Amino acid sequence: MNKKEILDILQDNTNNEQLFKKADKIRHDNVGDDVHLRGLIEFSNICKRQCKYCGLRSLNKEVERYRIQKNEIIDYVHNAVNLGYKTIVLQSGEDDYYSVNRMIEIIKLIKEFDVALTLSIGEKTYDEYREYKKAGADRYLLRIETTDKDLYKEMHPYADIENRFRCLYDLKRLGYEVGTGCLVGLPNQTLESLADDILFFKELDADMVGIGPFISHEQTPLKDYPNGDFWLALKVMALTRINMPTINIPATTAMETLNPNGRIIALQSGANVVMPNVTGTEYRAKYEIYPGKICINDKPEKCRGCIENKIKSIGRDISNDYGFHKK
Repeated sequence: MNKKEILDILQDNTNNEQLFKKADKIRHDNVGDDVHLRGLIEFSNICKRQCKYCGLRSLNKEVERYRIQKNEIIDYVHNAVNLGYKTIVLQSGEDDYYSVNRMIEIIKLIKEFDVALTLSIGEKTYDEYREYKKAGADRYLLRIETTDKDLYKEMHPYADIENRFRCLYDLKRLGYEVGTGCLVGLPNQTLESLADDILFFKELDADMVGIGPFISHEQTPLKDYPNGDFWLALKVMALTRINMPTINIPATTAMETLNPNGRIIALQSGANVVMPNVTGTEYRAKYEIYPGKICINDKPEKCRGCIENKIKSIGRDISNDYGFHKK
């Protein structure tokens, strides 16, 4: 689809049901009915960045900061593997405590469990990305959030969108499966820029794209702005599936924060991945990128059983493979 075709659909809400059904059929025809589970470990909420929408921004003095040490991370991985997860996602703020050597040690220990490993730890140099890949990392998640250069500059003080692009293309060159995505509903965001986001995902040849609605956080400069629209976020996700039929698309937890059935609706509108949290409950509430996150008091065992029941309730099943992008 070209930009005009995408924009026409974003502007018109009279055919939403047909759009979601079309995306679901393309998902069925290209990646099948199995849902891939990724076990998410949020191992540090310390971040040097000042992104205006994020509760972990360095200027937020209200959040209780934490770091999870290597042995505890490995304990979470061990528990996740016992629960049947074939992919682990290590996610954190941009925390320089986790040096290249520390990360390499953690990566190598995790890979001993015979799992696929996704890192989501922010902007790094080419050499750092190369060392993580050599240590065994398979995938990297780095959301662009918006491709609108003016909006990106407004939302990300002291950050450079060109460096973000550089990171994503470095990751592709190094052979990672690359995940990216955008926030839907940022202040001053236009439908034109959302169309550009979708076209960028295709240009990048991304392997995974996560779409989430903006959710206002009380301890950020955007505290007085309204949340993004669930249905618009779902439309961006569905259009991404239609334009990139074989990629992996997660049903994001932010969707369910705005809609009690958000992840199931997303799975019926083009998504094929869910990322349950396998971090200990003592940390989950502190990793508050946005307020109202679901399941923060649920143990990993409960989350695993709950999401499996939901998935089976719509006639889908849990995949038992690593969930790599099958182009």
